[in-house]
Amino acid sequence: MDSLGILLLIVAVFLVIVLARSIKIVPQQWNYIIERLGRYRRTLEPGPRLLVPFVDSVRAKVDLRERVVNFPPQPVITEDNLMVEIDTVLYYLITQPTAAVYNIDDYLAGVEQLSTTTLRNVVGAMDLERTLTSREEINSRLAAELDKATDKWGLKVTRVELRSIEPPPSIRDAMEKQMRAERDRRAAILNAEGVKRSEILQAEGEQQSAVLRAKGERDAEVLRADGQAKAIQTVFAAIHNAKPTDRLLAYQYLQTLPQIASGDANKVWVIPAELTKTLGTLGNAFGGGDTPSDEDEDIEVDTSALELDDAAAKALEAAQQAASEVKDIAQSKKNPGELPPSV
Repeated sequence: MDSLGILLLIVAVFLVIVLARSIKIVPQQWNYIIERLGRYRRTLEPGPRLLVPFVDSVRAKVDLRERVVNFPPQPVITEDNLMVEIDTVLYYLITQPTAAVYNIDDYLAGVEQLSTTTLRNVVGAMDLERTLTSREEINSRLAAELDKATDKWGLKVTRVELRSIEPPPSIRDAMEKQMRAERDRRAAILNAEGVKRSEILQAEGEQQSAVLRAKGERDAEVLRADGQAKAIQTVFAAIHNAKPTDRLLAYQYLQTLPQIASGDANKVWVIPAELTKTLGTLGNAFGGGDTPSDEDEDIEVDTSALELDDAAAKALEAAQQAASEVKDIAQSKKNPGELPPSV
């Protein structure tokens, strides 16, 4: 009874193993390469699949998703004999699982070596400056060359990216100095342009200010001259309409004499020549022409309301005395037998 139980147990275990080897569940985006007795039989698609136990075996499990491989930095010599280290990133996917398994031993190692040699060929035909500024060109040429070479391996290179390009330290220092000098040059140019623009704007502002100031002064002078002209016309019209007599004009002339003699700078006061005519006119006014009247009174100028200095007061006193003499002369003409006191 015990032997029968052990035998049944062994049979049950064997059946489980057979079922496990007979049923395969393939995940999505995967392919299984199946060999029968060491020879390629078929490729299993995603889903549950049946195999012949102990006859069929899984040769390889192939991932069909796009994969990313980061290769270590590779030393590359440029056309101008400068060594740079380039770090590349490769994107690929497997399109033919059987080719990827049977046409090459290790497709990852093959892709790495192929990318290194292709990168050296591409960068070797460029100088350092072009290498640093032509990443897109290098990426496209690498992708085209690798895709063409890996087609027989069942691979599709979708993209190649240069992650970093490291020139030698001495070259980096020289490049930094060059970039610093270029930035300083641009800053100096911008500063000079700003100063130039500022000076131009300031000069234009001063020019416009001077023009406006000159126009304002011109307009003010014109308005002032117009005002003076209108004032003179108004005064002249008023005098003309009033019809002043010779006596009034002579009296006004005598009233103006103190203003002529006023001032601290007047050391010598000269009586103008017109004074004689004025006095004669005043005499005729008081004397009534050739027949002066006895009732005419002496001409007296009220100096109480005037603030005069000594010279002006003396001039006014001389004018009054001269007017009195003119009156006496006029009276002597009326009475020929009498002589004026001063004759």
